[in-house]
Amino acid sequence: MRTVQISLNSIDKVKSFVNDINKFDYDFDLVSGRYVIDAKSIMGIFSLDLSKPIDLNIHAEENVDTVLEVLKPYMI
Repeated sequence: MRTVQISLNSIDKVKSFVNDINKFDYDFDLVSGRYVIDAKSIMGIFSLDLSKPIDLNIHAEENVDTVLEVLKPYMI
């Protein structure tokens, strides 16, 4: 598992983020405080406080570099 910090501070960013990670078969969790939600769920993302950075847990063992390359626009 790999954890990175991301910022999703606009509606367009959330939409493109969900579209980008849905291309992968791995599981992704967003962690904000005590809340953990499925990062592929647009409704779940909007239930979080998006004004602060959010931790993204990537549950992948191989090809993590490919995932990180796609996530570069959202990473802090």
